Amino acid sequence: MAPTLYDEKPEIGDLIEIFRGSYQHWAVYIGDGFVVHMAPPLAEVPDAGSSSMMSVLAEKALVKKEELWDVVGTDQWKINNSLDKKYEPRPARVIVREAWALVGRELPYCLFRGNCEHFVNELRYGKAESRQVRKAGEAVMVAGVAAVVGLGAVALVAALFGGSRKENKDTQ
Repeated sequence: MAPTLYDEKPEIGDLIEIFRGSYQHWAVYIGDGFVVHMAPPLAEVPDAGSSSMMSVLAEKALVKKEELWDVVGTDQWKINNSLDKKYEPRPARVIVREAWALVGRELPYCLFRGNCEHFVNELRYGKAESRQVRKAGEAVMVAGVAAVVGLGAVALVAALFGGSRKENKDTQ
């Protein structure tokens, strides 16, 4: 069951992580039940709100101020300021002021260099960072290394045992 504001009350400037299945959507809490977040412009990707996987295909994003519950819907969410250990959070008034200044603006969107997590971390810490992207990159690297190791093992087996067949043919 998703938390409610009674279970977990965000403070101004908190980052909200919303679990959308295969990815997370991010928003920054600005008070009075509202968040600011990036969502695809409706004209660019029809039927692709921030809860849609299609939202990651957009090349632009609209900065929106919406009620937390409208953005979260029925999905699980949590307050996630985990980069506080790495970076000093900016003052809440600065976060809110900059978030408000961006509302209504259309920004470039790139899943790898400028997604909703980059956006909220830039607001809170002044650093555009996405752990989702870093983790995905690490997974790709591990899969790539595993594939290379696997191909190397196949080549090694072929080299060790492939030659014996040829020798058998030559001796017959």
